[in-house]
Amino acid sequence: MRLLPRTAFIVLSAALVAGCAGGKSDGPDTAYVARDVETLYFAAKDRLDRGQVKQAAALFDEVERQHPYSEWARRAQLMSAFSYYVARNYTQAIQSAQRFLSIHPGNKDAPYASYLIALSYYEQISDVTRDQATTLQAKTALTEVIRRYPGSEYAADAQLKLDLVNDHLAGKEMTVGRFYQSSGKWLASTLRFREVVDDYQTTSHAPEALYRLTESYLALGLPEEAQKSAAVLGANYPGNEWYDRAYELMEKKAPGFMG
Repeated sequence: MRLLPRTAFIVLSAALVAGCAGGKSDGPDTAYVARDVETLYFAAKDRLDRGQVKQAAALFDEVERQHPYSEWARRAQLMSAFSYYVARNYTQAIQSAQRFLSIHPGNKDAPYASYLIALSYYEQISDVTRDQATTLQAKTALTEVIRRYPGSEYAADAQLKLDLVNDHLAGKEMTVGRFYQSSGKWLASTLRFREVVDDYQTTSHAPEALYRLTESYLALGLPEEAQKSAAVLGANYPGNEWYDRAYELMEKKAPGFMG
């Protein structure tokens, strides 16, 4: 769920969502013309309301450039960040929101600016077969929202997204660990599965990670370690299919250890 900043200057209708792919400019108002701050700001807001988010972002930037010390410039910084976010220009959205926070760290809209940064990273998360640098940035940014603004309206949604991010990162470790297993690199696989168990134990991947550890330890000739992993699996996930498989594997490969 994408939450909007609490301000009387945003009226986001269904037309904006329908047009957020980027409406074409139908007038000269995005070109540089020296204008009074209110005229410029509301020209930007009009573009935003009509779904012309790229043009809106440019105009909000122009508010700050032409009138940097006005109250409208503060509003325009945040609106620029929001407009870039809707336009899926996440790099610019992050930069605008970071600039807002650097100048107005104690502002009432600071929680939203921080949340918008986290969302911009979150929207760029790639599948588990690719580099997860952006996923880690999303995790850091979401954690920052929760840490700095625990009572804000954005903290709960940030926590939900953080849980999904952790599950995603655990999935990446599982993918790499399975690859090492298939290559017979059992020590390397145990390190990956151990990381899931240690750092992502609340994710959906933890039961399988414990089973894969059991497999890997048995392949390394370490039945005692395999038994420990299987026992943890049984204690924490009784009745789970991965425990059933681990029990059967131990009975086959190391009979007597699961007594």
